[in-house]
Amino acid sequence: MSDQELSFAALFVSSAIAACFAEATTLPIDTAKVRLQLQKKAVAGDAAAVKYKGLLDTVATITKEEGLAALWKGIVPGLHRQCLFGGLRIGLYDPVKSFYGGGNLVGDISLSTKIFAALTTGAIAIIVANPTDLVKVRLQSEGKLAAGAKRRYSGALSAYATIIRQEGLGALWTGLGPNIARNAIVNAAELASYDQVKQTILKIGFADNVWAHLLAGLGAGFFAVCIGSPIDVVKSRMMGDPSYKSTLDCFIRTLKNDGIFAFYKGFIPNFIRLGSWNVIMFLTLEQIKKSLMKH
Repeated sequence: MSDQELSFAALFVSSAIAACFAEATTLPIDTAKVRLQLQKKAVAGDAAAVKYKGLLDTVATITKEEGLAALWKGIVPGLHRQCLFGGLRIGLYDPVKSFYGGGNLVGDISLSTKIFAALTTGAIAIIVANPTDLVKVRLQSEGKLAAGAKRRYSGALSAYATIIRQEGLGALWTGLGPNIARNAIVNAAELASYDQVKQTILKIGFADNVWAHLLAGLGAGFFAVCIGSPIDVVKSRMMGDPSYKSTLDCFIRTLKNDGIFAFYKGFIPNFIRLGSWNVIMFLTLEQIKKSLMKH
């Protein structure tokens, strides 16, 4: 991940472009994941109350009831989010890693330094990008409406304005606590593991090419979803349902009402999404950076 020849601006732009491309490509899986995470446990004997029964069923149900375009609900704030969050978390990673490493990026950097650098950049980036995350989840969570019912938001800009007007400016940072925790941890799992896996496979003889980037990207996605899934569920529920009073309240109510496995709802689509997202993002990012360094 170290690219001393590239400026922060170049890293920010290349990271934002790569993150936006990955977001647009994998958003249908993310929409299905959000719907599964927000779905409450069925009352005993009322299995019919469970609307979505897995990744493929969720995608099929959304397409049937709301149209194919509904799978890309939240794409506008999703791209807003990736421009800010993706650009900052990756663009700042090498400078922060260099700072924590004493200004020296030559040779091996310890895994702990990589983790602390990624935790820092993930937290900074999501503080800036939280409003875009909130609007994205709100748009994704709105399913098929009853006849004559009106949607809360007509689009991303409408959602930003309506939330500020009805709930106040601070409401755009709803769920910031679990979102900082989730994104700092997932960012550390993604960037530090990508960095470490790539460094390891290059040492054992792999060339710095597409195959190395592919393996490192899959490793990053796997670690990210294993570590971040419970926090991701709490974050989605808080953003999709304003009745939760706090992160702890959301955690306790989810555990009490839906059980421990609720924290891994949407695990498979989350893994498919994060794995494919990381592969696409890192492959795209590496090619953009190589192109920039040639010029």
